[in-house]
Amino acid sequence: MRTLIRHARIFDGSGEAARVGAVLVDGQRIAAVAYGDGALADAVADRVIDAAGRTLMPGMIEAHAHLTWGSSVEKIYHQFILPPEELKVAAWRNARVLLDHGFTSAYSAGALGDGIEVELAKAIAAGETPGPRLVPSTLERSPEGAEGVETGDVFNGRGPAAMRAFMDYCRAQGIGSVKLVVSGEDALKPGTAQHVLYTDEEMAEAGRAARELGLWIACHAYYPKAIALALGAGARIIYHASYADSEAADAMVAARDRTFYAPSPGVSIAALEATPPPHIDMSAMKASAAERMALEARLVPALKARGVRILIGGDYGFPFNPIGRNARDLAIFVEHFGYTPAEALVAATRLGGELMDLEVGQVREGFLADLLLVDGDPTADVAILQDKNRLVMIMQDGMLHKAPEAMAA
Repeated sequence: MRTLIRHARIFDGSGEAARVGAVLVDGQRIAAVAYGDGALADAVADRVIDAAGRTLMPGMIEAHAHLTWGSSVEKIYHQFILPPEELKVAAWRNARVLLDHGFTSAYSAGALGDGIEVELAKAIAAGETPGPRLVPSTLERSPEGAEGVETGDVFNGRGPAAMRAFMDYCRAQGIGSVKLVVSGEDALKPGTAQHVLYTDEEMAEAGRAARELGLWIACHAYYPKAIALALGAGARIIYHASYADSEAADAMVAARDRTFYAPSPGVSIAALEATPPPHIDMSAMKASAAERMALEARLVPALKARGVRILIGGDYGFPFNPIGRNARDLAIFVEHFGYTPAEALVAATRLGGELMDLEVGQVREGFLADLLLVDGDPTADVAILQDKNRLVMIMQDGMLHKAPEAMAA
């Protein structure tokens, strides 16, 4: 199947200004990109989509996905842990919701059920259910922290040998990225973000095992020591890092060619805006969110200026921060971190594609045809991407998940 998209205003994901042109898709991939009013006028195609001046851009990439965190814009759960059968229903729904909102790829930051994301990733790849192409994870591994702080689940016990056993387990399960919670979490238990939950030896062994087994590591890390452990283990991506000092920031810059950073501000802004019922106390979460946003307002622009690859992704899946609002991160990057709209779009497309290590995130010849046709100009106002009705077309792998009305055979 060959598809010609003509008369489009193309934002290619590189950060260059959008230009009028046309794109030819052949099968799963982009066969040609040409610019000018009459670009690709002689191209032979099975179907033609007239963009009519709308913006054609790459599909977005969610770099901090939690598809098993149940709540979405279509269904809110007021409990975090769901029965296994409902968890699967929610995860499959959330994958489709994320794709409906223009996210054609996702990198998991941990799951609430063991093995469920591997099954979901296979189902998506096989075309059995709609969703973003997914790098799957397993249950977030976090041992008991200092002073008995419980932040998650322990697999295979403690010590370097246990870490090796856990990594072997993940490889056998088909996991793509192993989520390690290296810091505590103030939003859940005040004062715990500074606690380091692993020993140096455990993290070093996790890193060695990951390299040998071909796995990636994603780390929840707030304070300098946790950041140093994550970098020492060769983390593919670090989440939060809000309390990084100058030494930690320097280390993140030194690792910028191999480690990505996602501050994850979506959950912070959502927590600050939340109006829970009287019996729900979010005061600790709100205080933590305000402090983190103030710190990240300085940290993120400084790291960006020094070449760190910073990605969108904001812990979506809470009832006050449901999946489907993920594109809000782009506006947060503009409003709070000083990004231009084009820079925020690059964070959501090209840089996300680099994280996935796939030919996605750019409108470029030879790349996979993950494309959005947007009614409006997101390079002027990224907020329009929060309205799924402005997504006239959603294409993934050259297949139309959402077809535009203006299409001719």
